[in-house]
Parts: sequence; C-alpha cells; structure tokens
Amino acid sequence: MQTKTKDKIKRWGKATNLVRGGVRRTEIGETSEALFLTSGYVYASAAEAEARFKGKTPGFVYSRFGNPTVSMFEKRLAILEGAEGCRATSTGMAAVFSALMCQLRAGDHVISSRALFGSCFYILSEILPRFGIEVTFVDDNNIEKWRCAFQDNTRCVFLETPSNPSLQLLDLTKIAKLTRASGARLIIDNVFATPILQSPLEFGADIVVYSATKHIDGQGRCLGGAILSSQEFIDGELQPFLRHTGPALSPFNAWILLKGLETLQLRVDQMCKNAVAVAKFLEAHKQVKKVVYPGLKSHPQYNLARRQMLSGGTIVSFYLNRRKKLVFNFLDRLNLIDISNNLGDSKTLITHPATTTHQRLSKTERESLGITDSLVRLSVGLEDISDLTEDLNQALHPLC
Repeated sequence: MQTKTKDKIKRWGKATNLVRGGVRRTEIGETSEALFLTSGYVYASAAEAEARFKGKTPGFVYSRFGNPTVSMFEKRLAILEGAEGCRATSTGMAAVFSALMCQLRAGDHVISSRALFGSCFYILSEILPRFGIEVTFVDDNNIEKWRCAFQDNTRCVFLETPSNPSLQLLDLTKIAKLTRASGARLIIDNVFATPILQSPLEFGADIVVYSATKHIDGQGRCLGGAILSSQEFIDGELQPFLRHTGPALSPFNAWILLKGLETLQLRVDQMCKNAVAVAKFLEAHKQVKKVVYPGLKSHPQYNLARRQMLSGGTIVSFYLNRRKKLVFNFLDRLNLIDISNNLGDSKTLITHPATTTHQRLSKTERESLGITDSLVRLSVGLEDISDLTEDLNQALHPLC
C-alpha cells in the first residue's frame, strides 16, 4: 500500500487534508478508501509472524490492535488536529475512559470541571473513586479555584469547553499553564467545538478526545471515538491499554467516519451560520427567557470564545419561561426538529438535558450547573434557516 509523503501533507491545506490525508491505496488503485473487513492477517512464514508481534517489522497482526481502514481514519484526524498520533475507539465514552485510565493508578488525583456531559461526570464521580483515585471538581472559570485544586499527586486535568449543555467556556491557556507547571496532563473533550473551530493542542493541552459519533460522522450513522496526543503517550501508555482492554473501532465505522471527515468543514461552517441565526431569533422571542450561545455578545464569556474558537459552534441552549410540563409541550409540538439526545448531526435535534443526558445527576447538582427543567439544548443542522425558525416559532406560539 502506498501513502502520501509527509512533506506533501504539510503543504496541503485543511480542506485538502480532510479529503486526502492518510490515504493508503492498494495495488488496485481504488479512488475511495479501501474497507478492510478482516479480524486477522496472515504471514508468509512463522518467522515473519514472530517479528510482527515483537514489533520488529511493520504490519498488522489483529484488528483489535490495528486495521488499515482504522489507521487511515486515525492519520487523517491526527493531521487535522495537528497531533503526532491518534488512536480510534469504539465510542466517545471509550475514548474518555481510556485516556484517563491508561495513565491513572490508585492514589492519583484528578481535577475536572464540574460542567460535564452526564456520562463523563459519572466516570469521574463514581468509577474513578472505586479505584482509589481522588477527584476534585472545579465549578467555574475562576483561575484561582483551579490553582488551589492542584495537589502533589495530581496526574490529570479533564475538562469540556464549551461544556454540555450549559456552554460554559474555560480558559485553555491559563489552565494548561497551571497543569504543565504541576507535571500533570491536560485532557480536553473537544466534541462541542470540533477540530474545525478549536485546536486545544495549540493552547497547551496534552490530550484531546472526541466522540466521532457527533460532528465527524455528522449523519447519525455510527458510533466512534478518538484520542489524540504525542506519539510518546500514544505508544507508551495508551496503546498497551487499548490493546488489552479492547475498545476497538470497527473497520466499517472507520470507513464511514473517513467519509464524514471529507465534508466536516463544509457541514460545520454552515451549521454555525444557522446556529447564529437561530440564537438571534430565539433571543428576540418573548417566550424565551435566556439564550446561551458563545457567538452572542450576551454570552458571559463571549470574548474568551472569540480568542479560542473560530465561531460560536453548532449548539444553542436556551431557557423557556415555563415549567417542565409546558417545556415538554413545546418539544412535542415541533414538526421539523427531532427530539434526540444526539448532536452534531446534519438534522437539527433537540433534547431536554434534565431528563435525558443529565438525568442521573441530583436536582441540586443539575441546578448548580444551570440544568433546570426550563433548559433545552438545540443542535442546529443544515436545514433552511427559515424552516427552522418557523418550526420553533409555531411550537412556541401556543405557549403565549
């Protein structure tokens, strides 16, 4: 199989790399990336098998360890992110868990933002402590609170920015500086910002994780995740963990995600334009109490968003002037927009976080994060903006 040279890749622009980065063509010379639906591989001799397993000669040995199609996806995403290495996983949550557990031991300490996706919060608040790992949660962007959270045994810092679903932003540069001074590693869940809008490694992050299920696929077809970092971390700590615990991405899903990367920038750019328009429409609607969107000047961290992100993103959260029952009535009256807990899709999707993605949290915990019964999260898609605003307006109208 043939690959493009590193020198040529470095000269290509982002749009070109999204289409051609990491391509490995077989001797057949196929246009589309080849789909290798195989669990294992054969060797010319027993000696070759021995050398391959010892890592003395290049090649694949088992698709739980590596696969040509998966490898193409990993290389393309690494080029886009500007990372030395990437490993794909079966889901985004597998990526989060593996990025943490491959480097943590009993007695270690982790710092995390409290504003997290529900499953991420569960890992940090419930699972890690079972293994003797202490976790400290920081509530907001107050840098002194982050500074005070560090301990001698702090090994990792984990955060989302923007957060799910409250769209809270954290100052990556300042937190990265604190993390590096302590000798810990900074892990960023960058799923809301996408690699198109925000590059955490450029702000000092050590590890970036994605749910590729979201914008990277972007069409509701498959699950997937990814972890990006230095080659030293990938080879020395992450790969042995993945190899022996098995959260492998299927070759078929990797092929779908490769196709998703080809149109990622086009989709995200248009979704962001639609999101701005929707956010402005909602902000002016009398039935909407508050809109939370990093691209609006009303967002408390608007200036930080402008420094860290290329635009406000594809997600708009907003509060209605109504109780849960009437919020549900609003959701049920939508005709075009679908109720779904997924996000980053070409179709516009809406969910009620307090009863779906964050329902495991206590009421007190939810309210401390701004996740009240009146909050809804809207993932803006690619439909005509006039159709989206018309659907929102007619669903809001009976509430007047």
